[in-house]
Amino acid sequence: MKFSEQWLREWVNPAVSSDELCHQLTMAGLEVDAVDPVAGEFSDVVVGEVLKVEPHPDADKLRVTQVNVGAEALLNIVCGAANVREGLKVPVAVVGAKLPGDFRIKKAKLRGVPSHGMLCSASELGLAESSEGLMELPADAPVGEDFRCYLELDDVTIELGLTPNRGDCLSLAGIAREIGVLNQAAVSGPQIEAVAGSSDETLEIDLQASAACPRYIGRVIRGVNVKAETPLWMQERLRRSGVRSLGPVVDVTNYVLLELGQPMHAFDLAKLDGGIVVRMAREGEKLVLLNEQEVELDEQTLVIADRRGPLAMAGVMGGQSSAVGDETVDIFLESAFFSPQSIVGRARRYGLHTDSSHRFERGVDPQMAEQTMERATALLLAITGGSAGPLEEVLSEDELPKRHPIHLRQQRVNRILGGNIAANEIEDILQRLGMALNRIDDGWHVEAPSFRFDIAIEVDLIEEIGRIVGYENLPSSRPQGALTMQARPEGRIGRRELSRLLVDRGYQEAISYSFVDPKMQKRFDPQGEGVALANPISSDLAVMRTTLWSGLMPLLQHNLNRQQPRVKMFEYGLRFIQEGTELKQENMLAGLIYGTLMPEQWDASSRKVDFYDLKADVEALLALTRRMDEFHFVAEVHPALHPGQSARIYLGEEAVGWLGMLHPNLERELDLRGNSYLFEIKADAICGRSVANFAEISKYPAIRRDLAVVVDEQVSADTVLDCIRRSAPASLTDLKLFDLYAGEHIDSGRKSLALGLTLQEGSRTLTDEEVDAAIKQVVTTLGSELGATLRE
Repeated sequence: MKFSEQWLREWVNPAVSSDELCHQLTMAGLEVDAVDPVAGEFSDVVVGEVLKVEPHPDADKLRVTQVNVGAEALLNIVCGAANVREGLKVPVAVVGAKLPGDFRIKKAKLRGVPSHGMLCSASELGLAESSEGLMELPADAPVGEDFRCYLELDDVTIELGLTPNRGDCLSLAGIAREIGVLNQAAVSGPQIEAVAGSSDETLEIDLQASAACPRYIGRVIRGVNVKAETPLWMQERLRRSGVRSLGPVVDVTNYVLLELGQPMHAFDLAKLDGGIVVRMAREGEKLVLLNEQEVELDEQTLVIADRRGPLAMAGVMGGQSSAVGDETVDIFLESAFFSPQSIVGRARRYGLHTDSSHRFERGVDPQMAEQTMERATALLLAITGGSAGPLEEVLSEDELPKRHPIHLRQQRVNRILGGNIAANEIEDILQRLGMALNRIDDGWHVEAPSFRFDIAIEVDLIEEIGRIVGYENLPSSRPQGALTMQARPEGRIGRRELSRLLVDRGYQEAISYSFVDPKMQKRFDPQGEGVALANPISSDLAVMRTTLWSGLMPLLQHNLNRQQPRVKMFEYGLRFIQEGTELKQENMLAGLIYGTLMPEQWDASSRKVDFYDLKADVEALLALTRRMDEFHFVAEVHPALHPGQSARIYLGEEAVGWLGMLHPNLERELDLRGNSYLFEIKADAICGRSVANFAEISKYPAIRRDLAVVVDEQVSADTVLDCIRRSAPASLTDLKLFDLYAGEHIDSGRKSLALGLTLQEGSRTLTDEEVDAAIKQVVTTLGSELGATLRE
């Protein structure tokens, strides 16, 4: 937002300097990006009138002029501008004048003709980057007056870098309101009165998309002179705001946009077929915009149309077919409220960004449209003449933005801001900001004004109070807090302990995005439906992950592409599962290994990692819980894992994780040059451990018995161990599997497992008869449940 300080001070004029004013704006959250003079440095330039123009006797492109600058004698000045003519009033740099760039005017001769000064263009005075011909001044410009004084050029432009939430300050009215509040100064804008219609002519308005456009105001104005000259004061204000003068109709709409913040548009009435229709675009409709760009509209775009088709992209840009031109006599003036939701992103979709879309996306005061229409009508009639019809409004009251009371607590204001702001000061600040207050026991019910779209909750109001009081004026105090010792349950396993164990085993921790490539997600979880992001930062980061593998695997590819021969990494993070209307977020611990087991070295042969290396790492994690006997691995099939090398991890009857080798098909798709192994387990399943209880070491001897049992090949060792634990007496203190054999003297389809059972009592010595009975019971149970036999 760029504006003239002089223009601002016509609205509100606090007793502060320009520097102090800029500092106030910046500290109030309206950061000043630049402060620049409105014109170059020059002196001794006055208003002059060309009284006589004659050809130069020795140059076809030069003219010899007689110029009145209010002095006793006329000045003889040689000029080469094409638009020089008798009666023209222009800025004249007299002899001795200093122009931008330290250029001084001296008496000179041009092709033998004396020249005592220079007729100036806008660019020569630093008023424009480029210009064609002399700067023409109005006929009533006073001859001889200092040009700087005449145009009030001792002024600066202030440019603000506004944050998206402060759309209310994209106008002189909004900025003046802020300055008035900061300085407790009166704000006095122009008096806006209703324009009495001099005709009864209206244009039918059909509001079909009332949710996107709940308020639409139009007015027919006939007999306008589009070739009238825009007043110099308006051209200057537009120029100082970075806007070119394009003719009176466009200048007025731009001026009102800068002044009040309400975008407007003017249609050539003769080019409209029937009434105005506010609707969503239809598939396949096209529109040529004012910038001559043709766009194909989609069904999510709001348009202003007539019976023939779209006339303008609502809130973004008008169309060329209905634009005001040199032959325009009658216009239809539009002032509307378009909801931010219906405009946001539409301009960018078509590669556009306009002053109008910039404001509507951030929110325009829904109550401003009528006032703006009256202001623009009055300015147009004063400049172009014509007769205005009545103001016609179509309104959907229920779909206008509603303001709801916000509960503001005085105690919370002071706690957050760290001061002791009195209630009457809070009330004064909020009322000057346009808030409506209702006092209650612990504070206020506050209703924000219609132009503040950014105020919705209590902390928004507290921020406003802090801004106006001044952040630099808030008291500085050291934070105080009562420090209490936090309980740290002995049975809790923290994330740091899990990470430390994996790091000790050679892993490195990775952190990946929670949103991943939808294609990668489908590879690792074909049945899962990832939550799609409404506005992803890129197409390959468009869904929330349902497994951490979809984030780890791209990291593996990244490392392999950088010639890393071995990779061991893990990640602790959330996965996101859609369950009906609820989004379940679950902490997971996942990891992968790839390449050789050990770094290259002289005293050990190199070998590739395998399934059991990964399983050992997972078992080390499970061992932290001191409940290893409650976990078990079951061979099951996962779509992302090798069907012969995958297992599901169970805690009791609950499935809590997976581990295995990546499926060969996926290895080929991902262009991996070797086998990789992955695991993933619910963090909640391994975040608690059994608390150790003291038990005296038995002073009585332990007895070990070894068994060799033959079972079917498909019976897992885990199943055998579980069966032994259930059938053995409480005196069983240790159980080990120490050998596996299949081959000679073992039937086909069978295998031999060698097991060591250690029994011990804490209060007495076990007898051989008790141990034999226990072993017999184990063998009997193994035989009945698993078909096991003792190996002979």
